[in-house]
Amino acid sequence: MITGSSKFRSIQHLLRDRAGNFGILTALAIPVVVAAAGVAVDVSNRAVSDSQLQEATDAAALATATALANGSATTAKAQQLATDFVTGQMANYLAGDANATNALKAGTTATVTQTSNSSGGTSYSVVVNASYDMPVNGMTHVLGINTMNVSASSTSSSGTTVQKSALSMEIALDKSGSMLLNTNVIDTTQKSCIQYYTDGNYLYQYSKPQSPCYIKKIAALKTAVGTLLDQLDAADPKSQYVRTAGIAWSSEVDSSSSLAWGTASTRTNVISGLNANGGTESSAPMTLAYNSLTASSEAAAQATKGNTNFQKIIVLMTDGENNASSSDTKTLNTCAAAKKAGVQIYTVAFMAPTRGQNLLQSCATSPTNYFQAEQMSDLIAAFKTIGAQASKQLTLLTK
Repeated sequence: MITGSSKFRSIQHLLRDRAGNFGILTALAIPVVVAAAGVAVDVSNRAVSDSQLQEATDAAALATATALANGSATTAKAQQLATDFVTGQMANYLAGDANATNALKAGTTATVTQTSNSSGGTSYSVVVNASYDMPVNGMTHVLGINTMNVSASSTSSSGTTVQKSALSMEIALDKSGSMLLNTNVIDTTQKSCIQYYTDGNYLYQYSKPQSPCYIKKIAALKTAVGTLLDQLDAADPKSQYVRTAGIAWSSEVDSSSSLAWGTASTRTNVISGLNANGGTESSAPMTLAYNSLTASSEAAAQATKGNTNFQKIIVLMTDGENNASSSDTKTLNTCAAAKKAGVQIYTVAFMAPTRGQNLLQSCATSPTNYFQAEQMSDLIAAFKTIGAQASKQLTLLTK
């Protein structure tokens, strides 16, 4: 039997038991520590996402103002144009998150203000606002928070005075045999078709047609490059500031075009005829691109239209790795020389192995100039982003 005094002494003992108190405090502290860690991670991720979205709205506002000023777009289409630019720029960062992409489309608005001056000139002011909800990690859910809002706003103006900055671009595209492999997109135009597979370093063809059919990587590449060239044409509809050339390469340079005004020569002489075969050696096309851009003849060609200063750009794409490691070294040496000469290099690794990815990461002018595309939509987004960034450099709008 426990007396009243014994009960009192038991309660006093429990209150003095520090081990029990520590356990209670620890139990109470764990959710707080977990939530704090989750919030710290998400706040950091949100800062990065804010910066990415700001760049996207900057490009969208400028591209929309440019299109309105040169007549390639109307105010009625400004909303769709801005939305396409924002989602295109962000596709490389949202990594196929359909919910975030749809939320971004719904959360993007463009407001256009049109004014006319006494001399009959027209100017446009474009404001692009964009936002979406970023999912948070599981630790932050402890606080009852499921998303964080990411938002940005940009303004660009066009006017009667438009200053253009010229550019010359070499586009070097890998057309090796592995470009015959499938993407993840079903080709609904065919019921069955010839398909290929790899075994080690070798490419083989199935003995019989396979079903379903998938869009091959070489076809996806043609579509992706087309989006880049379309944007250059939109920014320079009269082909006065943009010169382009294409290089199709495998184990050697298979075909190429000379730098020419606009994009027609590149499309006709290289892009339309892309046909996958051969090995992978990136040194020769990279050297050709570098030599063409830095030749005195290119500066002279730009000067014929009054372009004394122009941006030099190389776009290098591959889906594989060089057959010889020595080609990696030669390619990197050319990349270093090009960057030293002021050439801006964009690189795109399309479903490429690690060695190929590492080469292109090192070759790119900066980390933001490197794109890793693991599916067809990523590839299209990468080339669309390059086109948007090149167009942004091309057109400097002043009030």
